[in-house]
Amino acid sequence: MGGGIGRLFQIALLLLATFSTQAIGQAAAAEVVRVGVLKFGTVSWELDTIKRHKLDEKHGITVDVQEFAGEDATNVALMAGAVDVIVSDWLWVSRQRATGIDLTFVPYSTAVGAVMVPPDSPIKNLGDLTDKKIGVAGGPLDKNWLLIQAMAKKDYSRDLAKTNTIVYGAPPLLTEKVQQRELDAVLNFWNYCARLEAKGFRRLTGGQEAAAALGASGPIVALGYIFHEAWGKAHPSAIDGFVAASADAKALLESSDDEWKMLAQMLRGDESEQKVMRDRYREGIPKRPPAEAEKDAETLYSVLATIGGEELVGPSKELMPGTFWGAD
Repeated sequence: MGGGIGRLFQIALLLLATFSTQAIGQAAAAEVVRVGVLKFGTVSWELDTIKRHKLDEKHGITVDVQEFAGEDATNVALMAGAVDVIVSDWLWVSRQRATGIDLTFVPYSTAVGAVMVPPDSPIKNLGDLTDKKIGVAGGPLDKNWLLIQAMAKKDYSRDLAKTNTIVYGAPPLLTEKVQQRELDAVLNFWNYCARLEAKGFRRLTGGQEAAAALGASGPIVALGYIFHEAWGKAHPSAIDGFVAASADAKALLESSDDEWKMLAQMLRGDESEQKVMRDRYREGIPKRPPAEAEKDAETLYSVLATIGGEELVGPSKELMPGTFWGAD
């Protein structure tokens, strides 16, 4: 009897050791996804949610967040292989593909910038923008700026760049300048527009309205997670796990106000600003299939190529195949 119990005990120990070894092996097998982000960028909200709820572990990966001071630095890091994933737009991805670099894109957000004016401004639409001083974030080749220019020409026969004084600058600086009434209007990134909206500024029109006026059938994707196609194919569980973790984080941020309280320090600003940013983030969660988003990107690409030329889109006059990961 005692010998039988001893043998059972030995078997139990063997099974326990086997299961422990398997668990250690599975933990060791979790792939690390290195994500390069701007230090104070909005993408950090989602990544913080992923890490806080261990959504990466849930999907069999480990997200390693690496912060950079500027967008150029994240681009360089991706090209050099220092990170696996960054955030940028499909226009840049297509341009890189046209030069033989195998980048590809997973939709992250449809939130885009808008033209904002002071609450008491007499400006009612793009047609009223003549002989005005307009601040533009992102530079002369910013995608939203080009789309809004095209919309103004189409709907109001206005050449905004020629009939106004255009001031290019960093989003925080332009936000201050328009509040100080040194600018008549400002085209800013969506999160800075949200801050202005909380202070009573009016939203004149935005990138989404411009895209619709130029042929888009639904909300256009503004930004996405970008990685090398070869890396995605070599690490399918890593990219699938990351996309799934991102979707879970978005679901939490869309449904729970408490999640936003946890992000308060990252959001900065007062409570009213944080509330508007929360609402605009939620509106920007992509809902459409990648194939539909890609089709609209193709439509807008031809418009942007006409306006911005090779300096903007590179050598290709059409959106490069494979720009959207898994859209086919």
